Amino acid sequence: MSLIKSISGIRGTIGGRAGDGLSPLDVVKFTSAFAAFLQRRAVGKKLTLVVGRDARLSGSMVDRLVVGALQGMGVDVIDTGLSTTPTTEMAVIDNHADGGIIITASHNPKHWNALKLLNASGEFIDAAEGAEVLRLADSGDLQFADVDSLGQVTEQPDTIDRHIRRVLELNLVDVDAIRQAGFKVAVDAVNSTGGIAIPRLLRALGVNNIVELNCDPTGRFAHNPEPIPQNLTQISEAVRRHGCDLGIVVDPDVDRLALVCEDGRMFGEEYTLVSVADYVLSHTPGNTVSNLSSSRALRDVTARYAGCSYAASAVGEVNVTTLMKSTHAVIGGEGNGGVIYPALHYGRDALVGVALFLTLLAKKGLKVSELRKSYPEYIISKNRKDLTPGMDVDAILRRVADHYSSDESCQVNTIDGVKIDFEEGWVHLRKSNTEPIIRIYSEASDETKATALAQQVMDQIQES
Repeated sequence: MSLIKSISGIRGTIGGRAGDGLSPLDVVKFTSAFAAFLQRRAVGKKLTLVVGRDARLSGSMVDRLVVGALQGMGVDVIDTGLSTTPTTEMAVIDNHADGGIIITASHNPKHWNALKLLNASGEFIDAAEGAEVLRLADSGDLQFADVDSLGQVTEQPDTIDRHIRRVLELNLVDVDAIRQAGFKVAVDAVNSTGGIAIPRLLRALGVNNIVELNCDPTGRFAHNPEPIPQNLTQISEAVRRHGCDLGIVVDPDVDRLALVCEDGRMFGEEYTLVSVADYVLSHTPGNTVSNLSSSRALRDVTARYAGCSYAASAVGEVNVTTLMKSTHAVIGGEGNGGVIYPALHYGRDALVGVALFLTLLAKKGLKVSELRKSYPEYIISKNRKDLTPGMDVDAILRRVADHYSSDESCQVNTIDGVKIDFEEGWVHLRKSNTEPIIRIYSEASDETKATALAQQVMDQIQES
């Protein structure tokens, strides 16, 4: 597997020849290039970067390589150890650091790892900045520090606790209401750092009856770590068996949040953001943003509030946050369970998602399944086409766009792949940033219609 270099970071499999995955040589090269990139923007300044990692098996090795490379570049390091993606982002802000590196491959299986690069605002660097980092890495034009100028390392193991305190301080998080509700909650953290952060957050929120599944941060994922229904049968059964009010699932780096209803059914990843947005808008009306592959339900819920409008960005967290800033959105995120709440920070954050959702649930006095029924019903069908060597993805997408552009019954958007909006739903085709595939997502009022829309477009691909 080749390295994947994209807006989502530098990602690859562990093991094999250099350049065929994320080898130790590659880790040092890209880390050093990122340090050089930041140094060129702050000439003469002693830089400080925050480093955090999830619990995957290669994390400790990659962490030592990253920290050593930064020291070799003369950069001081704040090493948070086992952390979460949003916690590391918050640590950059709280420490007034010059940037950060998160060591995580998010939802990818255990043999993957990645470097996610943060700017001084604790946000992902943009595509142009990422391209410059890659150019520096390929050029080898790197100047390492002499022995008297090596970077120093400070360990900061309390960053998750700091993050939790900041969540609890938010005006829309009502700890008393959550405590009085007496929730019983099951948690599946796939044996990564969510097993540290989520139970600790719940106890701080006054939830003391917790059923913990896969909360030992060993990195030995108990199931496929992507929090989608087919991987969540264990927690679904546990919620029913233990009589829980709610099930909470996070991915290995804790930026995605999936919820399980009290009857064991999935709340729906798309509806994590929808429900949290509903709560936020009810108290602070404003605009909302999600990406082109996210549900229409957020648009519909936003329209319930006078003067509020919805906008869609290209896929990718940095694209969502850029549009959120330009539209002054009060809430946004991605339909994969990624909640971005600017009152805390501009990053997908399962911790703030949990706190806001539990506050909503406590104030509504509803069962989770009843709350789910209060939102517009949409079903997303997620398909993929594996890429083969020599396949011209851009040409495929152009042909699909050209075909539907002449159809007056639909609208075509090409800011990110091709999205075709029909009256009864939509289909979005785009090349993945993290895997060698074309993602083909479709949405309609039921699964049959969503699948039919996707098949219609896939047939067009085949014919072309």
